[in-house]
Amino acid sequence: MFELLRTHRPASFKDDLLSGLTVALALVPEAIAFAFVAGVNPLVGLYAAFMVGLITASIGGRPGMISGATGALAVVMVDLVASHGVEYLFAAVVLMGLFQVLAGALRLGKFIRIVPHPVMLGFVNGLAIVIFLAQLSNFQTASINGGEAEWMSGSGLWLMLGMVGLTMAIIRYLPRFTTAIPSSLAAIIVVSLLVTGLGLDLRTVGDLASIAGGFPEFHIPIVPFTLETLWVILPYSIILAAIGLIESLLTLSLIDEITETRGRGNKECVAQGVANTVTGMFGGMGGCAMIGQSMINVNSGGRSRLSGITAALCLLAFILFASSMIEVIPLAALTGVMFIVVLGTFEWSSFRIMGKIPRTDAFVLILVSGVTVATDLAIAVVVGVIVSALVFAWEHAKHINVKTYIAENGSKVYELHGPLFFGSVHSFMELFDPRNDPDDVVVEFQHSRVGDHSGLEAIDNLAERYLNAGKTLHLRHLSPECRTLLRKAGNLVEVNVIEDPKYHVAVDDLA
Repeated sequence: MFELLRTHRPASFKDDLLSGLTVALALVPEAIAFAFVAGVNPLVGLYAAFMVGLITASIGGRPGMISGATGALAVVMVDLVASHGVEYLFAAVVLMGLFQVLAGALRLGKFIRIVPHPVMLGFVNGLAIVIFLAQLSNFQTASINGGEAEWMSGSGLWLMLGMVGLTMAIIRYLPRFTTAIPSSLAAIIVVSLLVTGLGLDLRTVGDLASIAGGFPEFHIPIVPFTLETLWVILPYSIILAAIGLIESLLTLSLIDEITETRGRGNKECVAQGVANTVTGMFGGMGGCAMIGQSMINVNSGGRSRLSGITAALCLLAFILFASSMIEVIPLAALTGVMFIVVLGTFEWSSFRIMGKIPRTDAFVLILVSGVTVATDLAIAVVVGVIVSALVFAWEHAKHINVKTYIAENGSKVYELHGPLFFGSVHSFMELFDPRNDPDDVVVEFQHSRVGDHSGLEAIDNLAERYLNAGKTLHLRHLSPECRTLLRKAGNLVEVNVIEDPKYHVAVDDLA
């Protein structure tokens, strides 16, 4: 997977520094664009990219991953900013960070493991499409006096396409000749010098907004510290915290797969929370992991914390000292870099395997990709997990069956196979015949599990049917987990449980 981005080289001090510089250059237009989406000053987005990036790179659970202001969060923030102002946004970001720290402290990061592989493929494909669509605005002319921007045409379009193509060609083929400098950084420098030297008429970073500014200052959000304020920001903070953690943990899993190493999800949750809490207190819009910039970093050789720290510090240096130099970088160069990211992020093999995997998995893959593009990542992942879980439950509901035989003492034994849970309850009840069974019946659970309250209720109903028929029902060879459920159920289950010899069952506690 991800052949264009997969590299196995170890961490290098030089690679980390240069890849960090490359990422910082790519962060500038993204942070400005997402600030515009959220309806705040561009410096609010740039400060967020600096602070979130620095803190998560320093104490996060995934070295080499890049965090900053993201579009997934910006689209949620815009409504709060429009209705209550930017100060309420800062307060919401602080509360968002506290929720994320709490999630890490409660070790909720482990639940990212329940995301099925088709959902993961849908996630990367959807994000690749979103990144691609976000670059299309660079093929529009700048709006004049608030008018609508128009698509480029004629020589302007061909010039833009030519510079984008040149950037992509340098990134693709330069590593065949030298790896002394990250190909993405080399492409940005070459195209910038070419456009500036020839005086070509192309939009630059400076055409988006000025990035000149000072060091971020400590700033307590100017909002009333009342319950009314809390009720205003609480729903936004919860949604922002959830989206931020989902995107960060999925990006962490993706980087794990590409680098064949393992990050620490719970530590990343805490780091994201600390970063957002601090950012909200310094006038930043908050953020989370950025898949595009993370891919640039990995592809450029960034492996350690140094690459992320370098990216954040370079971004601050751009704001403080080098804004005039950064503002001349043509958007064509950065667009070409992001197009390479799109090609490397999209899982092209999903087309090849579409006819080889179960139709339900193919449906989930397409569904998650579509929902990611149409709405946002968090909704897409939740929808994908729910659909996958329902499919799993439906398929496993068909697996319950029984073997029957008469024991030496005359009891009829039902040897149950398959899980007993809400999906299989109906089939379970149809397996028994209380009216025609002998007076003593045993249900053998050695090859089955009681999974939930629906299963307990089914056993209770079955026991009542045998009781009404004047017959006795026993349960045998229950697993320790099933016995725990029965003990917790108390008198819900009116049945005589036969005591069995102990036997080992593989559970999470033993793993």
